[in-house]
Amino acid sequence: MEDPIKATPAEKWIINPLNNFISKSTTGGILLFIAAVVAIFLANSSWKDWYHHIWEHKIGFTINDELYLNYTIHHWVNDGLMAVFFFVVGLELKREMIGGELSQPKKALLPIVAAIGGMVFPALIYTAFNFGADSSHGWGIPMATDIAFALGVLYLLGDKIPATLKIFLTALAIVDDLGAVLVIAFFYTASINSLALGIGLGFFVFLLICNKFGIRNILFYALVGIAGVWLPFLLSGVHATIAAVLVAFTIPAGSRIDETLFISKIRTRLNQFKELDPTDAPTLSEDQLHVLQNIRKLSKDAMSPLHRLEHGLHSLVSFIIMPVFALANAGVTFSSGIIENAASSVTLGVVFGLLAGKVIGVYGVSSLMIRFKWASLPEGLTNKSLFGVGFLASIGFTMSLFVTNLAFENPEYELQAKLGIFAASLIGGVIGYFLLSKNNNPENSITNL
Repeated sequence: MEDPIKATPAEKWIINPLNNFISKSTTGGILLFIAAVVAIFLANSSWKDWYHHIWEHKIGFTINDELYLNYTIHHWVNDGLMAVFFFVVGLELKREMIGGELSQPKKALLPIVAAIGGMVFPALIYTAFNFGADSSHGWGIPMATDIAFALGVLYLLGDKIPATLKIFLTALAIVDDLGAVLVIAFFYTASINSLALGIGLGFFVFLLICNKFGIRNILFYALVGIAGVWLPFLLSGVHATIAAVLVAFTIPAGSRIDETLFISKIRTRLNQFKELDPTDAPTLSEDQLHVLQNIRKLSKDAMSPLHRLEHGLHSLVSFIIMPVFALANAGVTFSSGIIENAASSVTLGVVFGLLAGKVIGVYGVSSLMIRFKWASLPEGLTNKSLFGVGFLASIGFTMSLFVTNLAFENPEYELQAKLGIFAASLIGGVIGYFLLSKNNNPENSITNL
């Protein structure tokens, strides 16, 4: 049957294909990978000086001849743009804790413990390689999992993967992100300006009170969140991305009307629209517009601000913020001493921390939990698929690069850490893909979600 909605040439050839590409779950991971490759290419080409120099340009604000917030582009990317990424992480975490996998203790136990194991063992392995050295401060680098790349690999496998595997990895990665946020807050924060921090926390409490009083305006939370929480945190010395997570927890998660009332009201409005006489003109009548505006308002009221923000920011984070972050941070210039750097304690600590540490922490700890009947293996998962997840968890790209910037001021250590991140992420992703590709279980597959 022919679709009654006629697509214009622009929609048919440009808009719809573009929307289909954007809506695919693998697209974000693909763009992130392309951005990383471009950064590495530029950093090792004749444009390498330009590439490294461009991120050091400063941007600030002048008020009455006084210069404020005069930071490099690299700093704005890591503290500004990435704050939006961490804000979305906070929204996802709150949603999972309220009504997702982390809201049910029995289901949440295994991914929570697996995530903790997947953070502790990588840190211990890295520390073993760098014990007593100046580079020991980088123990947080191999702790994080890149959810965009890891889930991208799962979606590439299609119906070979059970749906419960995606749910398990998502819950694990969200807990992992929370752990990374706490590590950044407590261990990678420099000197603290108590006054600025107090102001930021005060506005955070203010937003929580506003939530309780029923304020649901997203613009209000954005303005207070940026000016009242994020900016003071930026000036306090505590990493500004922590403020983004805190603000996310103040966003209302409840809808104004429940599903039953929404369905009833929508049916009433549709009947009203149906009873109105259609116009012969291509435009709608005032009465028709009024009904449609009511339908739009009802649809908005049926969605919580949390859900609207999470879905609204997804494209911005996946297709702009993450690729820009990769462009700014993945550019490693490979010198003639690449072999020596690859054999350094930092590189080896990151590689074995991510690969061995994540597998031991995620698969090993989960297996012990299941063996002693402290938790049960999610339906559809096998020991082999759980082993594959352990390798996917070793893809630490985005968060590991982020922690690298916080952990090291020494460019040599930074280079060595990035080499380790690239190597471990590539190896872990390939091994995880091939292990899970053999795990044929089409029932309740991921494509049926």
